[in-house]
Amino acid sequence: MTTRKRLHHGDCGEDDTNGPSPKKGCTESTPSTVKEPTPSTVKEPAPYSRELPPAHPRSRAITLEEARHGTTEPVRVYADGIFDLFHNGHARQLMQAKNAFPNTYLLVGVCSDELTRQMKGLTVNSEQERYDAVRHCRYVDEVVENAPWVVTPEFLEEHQIDFVAHDALPYKSSDSEDVYGWVKQQGKFVATERTEGISTSDLIARIVRDYDVYIQRNLARGYTAKELNVGFMKEKELQVRSKMHDIKERCEEKSKDLVAGFIGLFGKEGKISEFIQDQKEKIKRAFGSPVQDGRASGSGSPTPPRRESPSRSDGDRDSEESS
Repeated sequence: MTTRKRLHHGDCGEDDTNGPSPKKGCTESTPSTVKEPTPSTVKEPAPYSRELPPAHPRSRAITLEEARHGTTEPVRVYADGIFDLFHNGHARQLMQAKNAFPNTYLLVGVCSDELTRQMKGLTVNSEQERYDAVRHCRYVDEVVENAPWVVTPEFLEEHQIDFVAHDALPYKSSDSEDVYGWVKQQGKFVATERTEGISTSDLIARIVRDYDVYIQRNLARGYTAKELNVGFMKEKELQVRSKMHDIKERCEEKSKDLVAGFIGLFGKEGKISEFIQDQKEKIKRAFGSPVQDGRASGSGSPTPPRRESPSRSDGDRDSEESS
């Protein structure tokens, strides 16, 4: 049994961080006066029910209206589940249950492995791992181990539970259309909302979908095929696939380098194009003519045509040869 005290919404009495606070003058809380506990007050995981003394019996039941208005004593709200592969959807559910009223003490029931396998199937995490995950959630004040699949009036009485929090959809069992039906009828039900896009089943589906990828990764990290429950042929297939993947990545990297080199050499702005352009400029400078458009460079008048001597006729050439 633990003797430590955790600070809850609207607590009167000792504060585990600020020292004793007298109960004198402690009045009924209202939503405007109740203060949220700061993260610095949460120093340890939530205790198990078996570690705590029995809750004091209520002199009378707290109504929903009273709970919403705010009470001196914390309203004891109960939420239950399997909480396998504890994720943000679970945390958001418990956050909603914790904030259902201005002054809430949240108890969370977690079903055992035996009961879960009997009613729903195999879990990934063991019951101890699931208990421990829940008790480290900041919204949880107490964890009930080996929680029942169906809450009963006797269970609520044993833990002095005022309200039960769960999503409003009917939760069927083998002998009931809604295991929370009687709680709803008595006005002791608080509805929470599911977080879309995330669930334990969804997480398992992601792993199954990419099964080979995770097997390859764990084999590469040193897990044996036996530890992963992988047969000899499957192991070799994955090893070959992994090597082919590595070869493909190396080839792709080399091909990228080759393409980049080719473009750098033969591309529009590559070294070859730059060399050719440079040679063209040199040729122009070496063979360029000073006469442009019939005008001498540096002169404004056209150059007169060169006069040639008149050519002699063929008859004159013949007479010279005969003489």
